[in-house]
This record gives sequence, structure tokens and C-alpha cells, in this order.
Amino acid sequence: MDAFAALLGKDLRVELRTLRSLPAMALFAVTIFVAFRFGLDRTGLEGGLAAGVLVVTLLFAAILAINRLFVAEREEGGFELIRLAPIDRTLLFAAKAAALFVYLVALELVVVPIFALFFLDSAAPLPPLVPVLLLADLGLALTGTLVSTIATMSSARDLLAPLILLPLLVPVVIAAAGAAEPVLRAGGPEYERFGTWLAVLGLYDGVFALVGYGVFDYLLDD
Repeated sequence: MDAFAALLGKDLRVELRTLRSLPAMALFAVTIFVAFRFGLDRTGLEGGLAAGVLVVTLLFAAILAINRLFVAEREEGGFELIRLAPIDRTLLFAAKAAALFVYLVALELVVVPIFALFFLDSAAPLPPLVPVLLLADLGLALTGTLVSTIATMSSARDLLAPLILLPLLVPVVIAAAGAAEPVLRAGGPEYERFGTWLAVLGLYDGVFALVGYGVFDYLLDD
């Protein structure tokens, strides 16, 4: 746990000092909301359209952080230090996924209220969205960390990461949008199949947590 805390703390401190990911993610998401607001020429969204705009925007904003997740390790020899350190190397996977999860939660604290201001009539749907977004964030963090590890080893990492990541995240997008759709209906939040979609997100998170634990050590060696 000491090694995990040290790795996570290092990433969070670096982000607080440099602000290399969060401002770009927030600016990107707000820009997309503005584009949808005027491109669709609608003062409000509801149901599946609102869920799609929110989930897809957050997904593409997350890719900005995923592409930069292992920049410091690649450029400053961090991978070699982790290989030499007498710790379980899967702690790096856990720390990076936790850091990415924190970034996503911080992003949503800023941009989800802006989404509500642009597109929703009231803030009533926001509390039921919390478990949906948290489970989706966890799936993004776990899958994004794995894919970022693979892409970092390639010179075409900025192109490779989205190409591998987006197909893997299709279940997250479907499940998150499916859970958010009844919550964002015009008549107020409903909970039709809400629990089912949350269970799908939880299953996805569990599967990729196990996959990450099982293969990360080999990815680091390769």
C-alpha cells in the first residue's frame, strides 16, 4: 500500500503542478457541448440523445488523458525504475488506473453541471447519474491504462491508443447510455432497466480489473 500511495501521489502531484491533462479535457468537453448546443439548434436535450451527447463527449475527453498517462515513465525512465524496484509491478497499473479515475471524476465535477445548464430543464437527473458515471469512469480507467501501456511502447502511440481503445469501450458506451437514458427523460428520472445496465457496467469493470492484473506484468516486460 505504501508503494501504491507513492505512485498515485506522484501522478496527482505532477498533474496539479503541470495541469497538462485536466484543463485540456475540460476545454474539449465544453467545446463539444457548445458545438452540440448550436449545431443541433436546440435549447434542451432528453432521453437517449442527451445520454449519447454526455457519454460520448466524456469518452473522447478521456482519450486526451489516456494518451498522456505514461508520458513521464517513457521520457524519464520510469519503466526501468519500476522493473528494478522490489515491488509488485501491478501496483503501477492500479496507481495509474486510480489516477485516471480521479482525473475523470474531477472532469465531471466541472463539465456535468455545464451540460445540465446547456441542455437540461432541471438538476433532478444529476443525482441518479452519479453511479452511472462512476462505474463508467472505472471502466474507462482500467481499459485506458491497459491500452496506454501498449500504445506507449509504439512510436505511433497517439494514433494507436484510440484505435485499440474505442472498440473495447463500446460496451461501456452502450451500458452507460442505456442507464442514463431513462434518467434523462423529459418527464423526470425513471429507472427502467437502470439496475441492469449498472450491473453490466460493474461486470465490465470486474473483467478488465482481472485482465489488467493478469497481463500488466507481461506488457511491462514487452
